[in-house]
This record gives sequence, structure tokens and C-alpha cells, in this order.
Amino acid sequence: MSGELTQSILKRIIRQVGLECAAQGQSLSETLVAFMVKAVVLDPRNDFNMDRTLTENEMQDLIQLCVTRLLDTTNPSLSTIKMQVYFDMNYANRDELLSEQERVLEGKLASVVRAITESGPRTQEEMENVYQKIVTYVLLRSGLGSPTDIEAVREVTAALQSIFPQTEMITFISLSKKDKEQQLKDLAMLVTGIRLYNKQCQKGGSCIDDLPGILSEAIPSATRTLDERLSSCRLLAHRYTALLEAVQQDPQRFSQLRFLKLKEALFSVRQYEAFLCILQSNAITSAQEVESLDVQFEAAMMLLKNTVQDKTSIESREVFPLFMELSKLWTGFQDEMLLLSFLTNMADNLQQFLEIQSQLFPEEMLTSLLEGVTVKSDVERIKETMETRVNVSDFTNQEWLFPETTDNFDQLLIQYHGFCAHSVGVKGITLPGNPAIGILKHKEKYYVFSSKEAAYIFAEDPDKFIQLNIEKAKKYAELIQLLELRHQFEYLVPHAQARKASKSSMKPPLKCESGTQTDTHILPPTIVRSYEWNEWELRRKAIKLANLRRMLTHSMQTDLSHMRRENCTQVYLPKDAGTQTKRDNSSNVPKPQIFLKGLRGGSSPTTHMVAVDLTRPLDET
Repeated sequence: MSGELTQSILKRIIRQVGLECAAQGQSLSETLVAFMVKAVVLDPRNDFNMDRTLTENEMQDLIQLCVTRLLDTTNPSLSTIKMQVYFDMNYANRDELLSEQERVLEGKLASVVRAITESGPRTQEEMENVYQKIVTYVLLRSGLGSPTDIEAVREVTAALQSIFPQTEMITFISLSKKDKEQQLKDLAMLVTGIRLYNKQCQKGGSCIDDLPGILSEAIPSATRTLDERLSSCRLLAHRYTALLEAVQQDPQRFSQLRFLKLKEALFSVRQYEAFLCILQSNAITSAQEVESLDVQFEAAMMLLKNTVQDKTSIESREVFPLFMELSKLWTGFQDEMLLLSFLTNMADNLQQFLEIQSQLFPEEMLTSLLEGVTVKSDVERIKETMETRVNVSDFTNQEWLFPETTDNFDQLLIQYHGFCAHSVGVKGITLPGNPAIGILKHKEKYYVFSSKEAAYIFAEDPDKFIQLNIEKAKKYAELIQLLELRHQFEYLVPHAQARKASKSSMKPPLKCESGTQTDTHILPPTIVRSYEWNEWELRRKAIKLANLRRMLTHSMQTDLSHMRRENCTQVYLPKDAGTQTKRDNSSNVPKPQIFLKGLRGGSSPTTHMVAVDLTRPLDET
């Protein structure tokens, strides 16, 4: 908006409009009120001068106009704007949704992780308490059961003890905080893989849902629901378009339709169709992802069975990676369940913004009005113009693109969400453009048309019709998002400065407390402390240095100081030595053996004794 309408005045008006709507029983979001305030100021029919500051009376008129439009529940334009605000505030793509879910999960587990990693158990009882907390963390992290489910707790405890017995708690406690957190995540994945394998072997896992089976039924059902809603809203858009064309051809016959806000109803249905197409595309992506996960999961489970078989023991380096792969694939199934639930809720909540259509245009009224009117679908309109094509030779200063002459023709970014660039501003109707007629490239932007005649008229003065489309969007603010004109109305989108360029978001900016600190001196100091600017000080230092050259250093010792000098001595450590002073020796001498003969006497009266020496000589011993 204009710089004259300052933020303080704008906030005051938004707050006052919100209070008056709340007093009437309508509690509206600040984002919706802000969008409506800026849309009312932008509408040229309200005659607000944006080049000067609003007076007090103009501010009161603006507030009353905003309150009136916000309380007019029979206006399809309000329903469309509410739908746009709701979608922008709540929709998130796959990556954003999964990252947000991971952040929420980390927040829920933060207290448990902190209690495990920051504890310093000493006794056996404290060790057991920390181990039980690890069991709780593994159970919560996997999402396969509740800590209050005794059966699930037993399964997790048994699986955890098989890979991480309590005897390893001492080693775990000695790790750093970061290593503990990483090991907790690894343990959670291993336990999840073990439980999934046991469930496949019918040895447990009673509390684990069959996510592949659930998704194989839920995704086709959700896709069918989206297809049905798309078909019904497209049929409604085709009927509204046929009626608007009939009104322009025969205003007298359909004079009563001027007061039924048929254009606003068409814009609302087209916006609803655009949002459903986004959800349908996400559902198709989820179906393809689930199909891929099914194949990978079956292959991983088969490989694990072949590796384990009936072995009583197996090396962890062989089986642990397989368990972790199972856990990763199962997490993919859980993510798809989350995405499917999100898409289903979004589709159900969008349905409420289309309820006003049946109130304004009941089936009986539409049937009677459409008598004698040909209703054409978007596909039929495109088929009718497939054989017509712009003749490039008719234009000298315009560049036209065709499928056979342009690379990546289907990937060109078409303006106005693919609607005819001529019919929007001139007729106020959103007709589907046919690229086969020819795509006009004007100022690095691409435009399509619903007929050859519309293309020729637009090409005569593109800037004129582009401005007509902008003026039409000023009257119908819901066209800004439907026709993707946000880059031309940045000031209209609430908090546009905080919005991503790639996403049509109208969310308020995230706020947080933050602080910064800078060093006093980032670079090392370069001050030369010895520098002197005073000439006399330099002379004084020079004289001092000159005097030092003539000085001698003397030293002497006194009776009191001579014992204070540093002395050192060197000694030799005693060495190990041994001496022998005695030798043990022995000798062996023969035993004397002397025998006497003749001591007993004999026949002779005289005794003759003979000594016989039988002792062995020394040299024989």
C-alpha cells in the first residue's frame, strides 16, 4: 500500500475491525482482517485516495466497509478469501511437513534424552532407572506402541537387551553427550528392525499396525474422494461459465443473475479446484512412494530372513545394517500415513468453504437457468480450438511459441494460472487457455488464450490488457491469488516481507528472542607501544642508550653471599656386583676290606693266621 498509510494506522484499523467483528459474534484471524482491510482500500469503487493520509472520517468509513464485508456470509468472495487464507496458513509440502514432524518429535523426546544423557548413575538401582528410560525413549522414538502398553514394553526390553545389555551401561555413561544421543537413535532403529522382523516371523509385534496394508486401502480411497470432489466442482465451474457467457450474449433474459454474484461464485469454485489439484498431486506422489516402499521393504525382509535363517548366533556387522534398513523403510510408511492424514484433513476442511454455493444456486435454480444453454467442459473447449493456430507472419514485434519449436514447452510458466489472458480482464470469466493456439512471450512472461481471436486482440496491445487484468483483481481481491498476481500486489499480502518467494503464503512472520555479540577488536591489535611522537623523549632515550655503552658490569662475592651460588655435583649410582668365596667339593675313598684266615684253628695244634687285604685301589673307585 501507499507509504502514507503507515503501519501504526494500519494496525489500529485492523484491531478495530477485529473488535467490531468479535462484538457481532464473528471471531476472525488477524491475517484475514488485514487482507480485507487492504483489499477494501485497493478497490477503486470505494474511492479511497492512497496518495495521502486518511482522515478520521475516512478511517471510520473504511472500518465499517471492512466489517460489512467480513460479516456478509452470503458473499462467495468472502468465502474464497477465507479459503485462500486457510490454505496458505495450513498447507505445507512434503518436505516442510516431514521436517516439522521431526522437529515436534525431537521436542517431545527432549526431556527423556536430557534425562538419559545428563545423568550420572552410580548405584545399580540408578543404572536400572536409566536403562528403563532408554526403553521408554526407544518405544517413543519408533512410534510402535505406547509406554503404558505392557506387552509393547516387554518386546522393546527383550529386543534392547539382545543388542544392548545392562552390562554395557558403564561404557554408555562414559560417552560424550553427542555420542550418547547418536547411540540412542541407533538403538531405536535396531530395536524397531528387530520387532518388525519378529512380527514377520509371528513371534511378536501384536501392537504394530500393518501400515502397508492400511495405506494400500486408504490412498486409493482418498484419491477417489478427491476425484469425485474435483469432478463436481469442475461441473459447477462449467455451468457458471456457460451462464456468464449467456448473460453477456442475452442480458435481458438473464437480468436476474446480475444480483446473484455469479462471477464471485465462479472464482470461488475455480480456487477450490486449484487447491484440490494440489492435494490430488500430493496424493498421487504418496501412492507412488508407497508402492516403491512396498517393494523395498519386501526385498529387505527377504534378505534378512536369508541372512538369519535358523542360526543361533550371527555377527552383528552382518545383521545390524539390515535391521536399520527395515527401520528406515518403516519410517517411510509412517511418514506416508502422516501425509495422507494431512491431505485428508485439508480436503475435508476446504469443503466447508463451498457450502455457500448450494445456498446461492440450488440445483433446481441452476437447472432452470441452464435450459437452452450449452454447457462446455474445459476439455471440450480446448478440443474445439486444437486446429486453430496463430499465424506468426501476422505479427512483426511479437514472439509466439509452439510445441514443435520450443524446448520444454510443457514446463513454461504460464501467467494467470493457465487461464485466458484476454477473457479475465474483458469478460471477467476464467476460461482455460489452450497452448496449442500459441503462447505469447511478452516481457519475458508467457500468456495463453482460449481462442485465436482472443490471442490476436490481446497481442495488439498486451500492456493494455495486462492492466485491465490488474484492475479486475483490484475489484475482486480473490483473483490476486487465483491468477497468481502476488508479485504485482506484494503490499496487499499480509506480512509479505516474511513470505517465501516460492510460496504464496500469508502467514505472519515467526518471532523469537535473539541477541548478537561482537568482539571489541576483531583483528589483532597493531599498536606499536614503543612509538614516540615527542622529539625530546626520543633524545632522552638516545642519551640513555649512549651512556649504557660506557657502563661496565661488576660482580663480587661476600661471606654472606658465597654460599648462595648454584652448585652441582655428579655421583655414580652403585652397581650390582657379586663374588664367590667358597666352593663345595667332595671325594670318594674305597672302603677297607681286610679278612683274617686261620683264626678258628685247624688240625694242626699251631694256629697260622693269614691277613688277606681285599680293599680296591684308589684309581678304580
